[in-house]
Amino acid sequence: MISIQQISLPITHEEDELQKQIAEILGLGLDEVKNFTITKRAIDSRKKYQMIYFVYSVEVEVDDEIEVLNNIKVKKNTALHRIELKVPYVYEIPEVDERKLNKRPIVVGTGPSGMFAALLLAKAGMKPLVIDRGGDVDSRIKAVETFLTTGKLNLESNIQFGEGGAGTFSDGKLNTLITNPRIQYIFSEFVKAGAPGSILWDAKPHIGTDKIREVAQNIRNQIVELGGEVRFNTLLTDIKITNNKLVSVTLNEKEEVETDELILAIGYSARDTYKLLFEKNVALEQRPFSVGVRIEHTAEMINQSQYDKFHINSNLGAAKYKLVSHSKNNRSVYTFCMCPGGYVVPATAHEGCVVTNGMSEYAQDGKNSNAALLVNVSNEDFESDHPLAGVEFQKTWEKKAFELGGGDYKAPAQLVGDFLKKQASTEIKSIEPTYKPGVKMTTLDDCLPDFVTASLREALPQLETKIKGFAHPDAVLTAIETRSSSPIRITRDKDTLLSNIQGIYPAGEGAGYAGGIVSSAVDGLRVGEAILNKFSS
Repeated sequence: MISIQQISLPITHEEDELQKQIAEILGLGLDEVKNFTITKRAIDSRKKYQMIYFVYSVEVEVDDEIEVLNNIKVKKNTALHRIELKVPYVYEIPEVDERKLNKRPIVVGTGPSGMFAALLLAKAGMKPLVIDRGGDVDSRIKAVETFLTTGKLNLESNIQFGEGGAGTFSDGKLNTLITNPRIQYIFSEFVKAGAPGSILWDAKPHIGTDKIREVAQNIRNQIVELGGEVRFNTLLTDIKITNNKLVSVTLNEKEEVETDELILAIGYSARDTYKLLFEKNVALEQRPFSVGVRIEHTAEMINQSQYDKFHINSNLGAAKYKLVSHSKNNRSVYTFCMCPGGYVVPATAHEGCVVTNGMSEYAQDGKNSNAALLVNVSNEDFESDHPLAGVEFQKTWEKKAFELGGGDYKAPAQLVGDFLKKQASTEIKSIEPTYKPGVKMTTLDDCLPDFVTASLREALPQLETKIKGFAHPDAVLTAIETRSSSPIRITRDKDTLLSNIQGIYPAGEGAGYAGGIVSSAVDGLRVGEAILNKFSS
């Protein structure tokens, strides 16, 4: 295939215009372009007052790729479009020597890391046992709906725990800062499992909470069809280690299962598992993270700010943004996990704590848009050098948010205008908060560290210069967001991916090696590959 990048066309372009551009760039007739596939489509809104453009990357099939490329190099400068020969990537799964298999590998967690590690092992014939402390998608949805409407929290099956991990109740974003060839394989598996085909070419792909639920179920079914076993409502409660080597695990305090390979694809909310690992002398270390709030505007305002008069064009969808500011106290303030047309949701998994997160459906057609507005927290902010000090830091502020919200899982909230004036909010104005079970209007100074509130107050006017209306007085700040990333890292060898205990493989976001669905899935594959390499023929 011939790869062509940077093909720019107005968002109003006709359907056949892209093929015409491809033919012109390659110096071919339309009939000589046998086939083409869009591999990326981004939005260029830098000249939004005049026109907004789609910028395409494509892969093109022609009769003689080498001859076409040589002719282009002779005739014109190809730097503008970056034209090159592309060899299709094929993800190969090594064959396993079944004679070497004694015990099933065990995967803890069904988030993207555990999901893809288990799928790989299952495809290789290793028949993994996969466990998750939460419920399957259907029972998990019921538990979450109960919490949203009544405030009754299920400690084991909630927005953090259960099939698909925390990503099941999110926007299902597939944005990532990493570059890895495995991503193409991961996206293709998502599509096979029911994800929208647009994720294969959208520059900012997402699945949406409504569709990722189906994807999680279908991948689970595939693991089972390949001989694996998936158990829900099953908690890892003990690990037996002899001579620094894994011997067995205990499930639900009563069932001991022997294994030589344990993949710890736990989420970053599995605090009891972190404690267990510490007690078992599995090496842990502190890891910096971020703390802040959710900021909520009307989707219409964000759309207008980002796209001007073109915001009504249905080809564009809900507008997105990504912002950063640097404060005088050397803290960074940045937006994270932006949910266009989405909702602010309660992401706690622990009694007496309030935690917020964002969620969107695939259509991203909710009335509001929200994002985390975060301030970086360093290890120096913790009260000790204990590996779990970051967890304790999170707990402290989550409990304050719970108490400030009224002690019934309502979240404390404040209008941006009042926050900047350092006065408590007493009423909601033009922007209705989407958080359930509900919000209590107050002052957020009582549930955020001083350095966080100071950084946010400095950053909001600066961010207003980047997006008009970002610091609108009626915009809603909802606290507290503490789960942007893991507060610990389960250390591992960079080559074998083993922890200090032989047989234990930390993986994914909860182990401190990823930041989002895609990087977690990539890390799950890498850990799965490390196990397969031990048993390959």
